[in-house]
Amino acid sequence: MTTLTLTYAPAPPGDLVLALYDGVLVGLEFADCADRLWPWLRRRFGEYTTRPASGPGDATERLQAYFAGDLRATDRIVIDAGGTPFQRVVWHALRAIPPGERWSYGQLATRIGRPLAARAVGAANSRNPIAIIIPCHRLVGAHGNLTGYGGGLARKAWLLRHEKGE
Repeated sequence: MTTLTLTYAPAPPGDLVLALYDGVLVGLEFADCADRLWPWLRRRFGEYTTRPASGPGDATERLQAYFAGDLRATDRIVIDAGGTPFQRVVWHALRAIPPGERWSYGQLATRIGRPLAARAVGAANSRNPIAIIIPCHRLVGAHGNLTGYGGGLARKAWLLRHEKGE
């Protein structure tokens, strides 16, 4: 049976829960939205057990640096989000969006060579198991409007303002 390491981290927009497998981040969600994470981990790993982390760890420290203003600190967190081949392409492309920028779903679809797949990009985005690190909050509607975010639109707005230095 797989054993995942769980740790919790305080963060200005809301506490976070992190799931790691062999030291690699496989899940990150706001603690009050963790009910989205557990089914994802079960589908990915089957039945699993958890143990608490022995300390804050690299991912937690890099997240703290991100919230302190080093917006590139999360780029160096080793992740394995799993997912379908299409989801992995979308999630990889999301990590290429610089902090402070906002792209539309259509722009990302074009970026990955699938210009007619904006809705599929949105669907992949909604299944992102590693919030913030895979920065799905940087995607907005075609006219720049804030659209769905698993952690809530208020948090999405907070993250976007944080990345703009506001």
